Amino acid sequence: MNSSAPSRRRAVADLMTTPAVTALPDETMADVAVRMETKRVSCVVVVEDARPVGIVTERDIVRFAASGADASTALVADWMTPKPDTVEPGSETGAAFASLAERGYRHIPVVDDGQLVGVVSMRDLMRVAQIQPMLHPGEVEAPKGLAGVIVADTVVGDVRGQEGFYHYRQYSARELADKRTLEDVWALLFDGALPDASGRAAFSADSRSLRTLPDAVRPLLPDIVGAGETFLPLEALRSAVSVTSAALGFRPSLDISAGELRADAVRLCALIPTLVSALHRLRQGEEPVEPDPGLAHAANYLWMLTGRRPEPEHARAVEQYLISTVDHGFNVSTFTARVITSTGADVGAAVVGAIGALSGPLHGGAPSRALDMLEAIGEPARAEEWIRAEVARGGRIMGFGHRVYKTEDPRSILLRELAQRLGGDKAEFAATVERTIVEVLADLKPGRELYANVEFYAGVVMERCGIPPEMFTPTFAVSRVIGWCANILEQAADNRIIRPSARYVGPPAPQPVPQV
Repeated sequence: MNSSAPSRRRAVADLMTTPAVTALPDETMADVAVRMETKRVSCVVVVEDARPVGIVTERDIVRFAASGADASTALVADWMTPKPDTVEPGSETGAAFASLAERGYRHIPVVDDGQLVGVVSMRDLMRVAQIQPMLHPGEVEAPKGLAGVIVADTVVGDVRGQEGFYHYRQYSARELADKRTLEDVWALLFDGALPDASGRAAFSADSRSLRTLPDAVRPLLPDIVGAGETFLPLEALRSAVSVTSAALGFRPSLDISAGELRADAVRLCALIPTLVSALHRLRQGEEPVEPDPGLAHAANYLWMLTGRRPEPEHARAVEQYLISTVDHGFNVSTFTARVITSTGADVGAAVVGAIGALSGPLHGGAPSRALDMLEAIGEPARAEEWIRAEVARGGRIMGFGHRVYKTEDPRSILLRELAQRLGGDKAEFAATVERTIVEVLADLKPGRELYANVEFYAGVVMERCGIPPEMFTPTFAVSRVIGWCANILEQAADNRIIRPSARYVGPPAPQPVPQV
């Protein structure tokens, strides 16, 4: 056999599930839910005369359940995703993969002459993608930045950017911020269910008992703070988490039970606010403030950071901010944490990596920069002139636009309400500037639909509650570590090392090594 002869390229027909499970538009959502359960499938193709007219996936079922509608009367036609993209059975798997990745779909119907003959999923195509680059370089390529590529299944939460909606487990993140405590959300992400009153008390008591820094770590913090000419809080936090993990003896996730890993994760999440506030106060020449077991997580953070008993409305506002930023899909830092966990590393190593990813301006952002922009504008009358000049010179309007949301960022809506509730000249000024920016950007960049993101009002809220600008992003880490750890627990529970391939584009190899 000629080993250089090209292998047959894989076609969709080789991977598709046939026959596909189907439903009619006038059937009920109850019918579809039962069919998905009994057939053990994650999607149902909606057909008319054997031609696909829609698709219902697990995401649609979750969206339907959240609506509270009656499944026995709600029609499939009203809840399906209509006019799904399709692929032919003879299409190469790479083309199908690209179609799914580009649009963020998980399933695509397979049609022959318009007639449904099967369905293929991203999971099916990813199995081929794992081995195919070795055999056929370039046949399956992910978009730059992995945009739209689904790399895992998760029950932690999701972001639906087109709708301006995101959720933790099965609950709206916004509703959780309105109705529950941070500890409740923490328990939800770690254990899969919201606690009742007794469960809340038990979880709170457990987490509060873990806030005190290990004795071996305390004397090392001044050296971390003074290690560089400038103090970068996230860099200091990264070092402090490394030291703390070593002091606590965290072991590789591959070598411990799920219960032990959860205990390590709870302890690290409980310690992060203590580390953040201690590092900040040492930098200010002040002694760290010991945690108060009588205060809830958010209130205790404000207490340790400022050394003052927080006003109840400030503590609640910061708590709602923290809840709103606990998790946000497979963002860069969360993905980083999962990649590190996939190697079997300990929870501290994964969190250190996530903090490193968060420190990048393109990810962690900078609520303080949005606040700086408000300071630069100065007064409402100057807003339009300043914004037009900034756009004309190619500058970036801080706190506007988002990679995922194509409508208003729901976190920004919550924070706008918090800012208005807390009051103050800055909140009113920010609202005026926001309206002006939206109007000007709509005029200068028609069709872009740029709205305020989570950064724009975050700085206004945090400053009002006594958090200094240099601590805005570390405060974000105080909440996001809970989401990182929830993803770490999920990755470790069903692990496979994350090891993609790259396409070499350098000079042809091998070439002779030159003699000196």
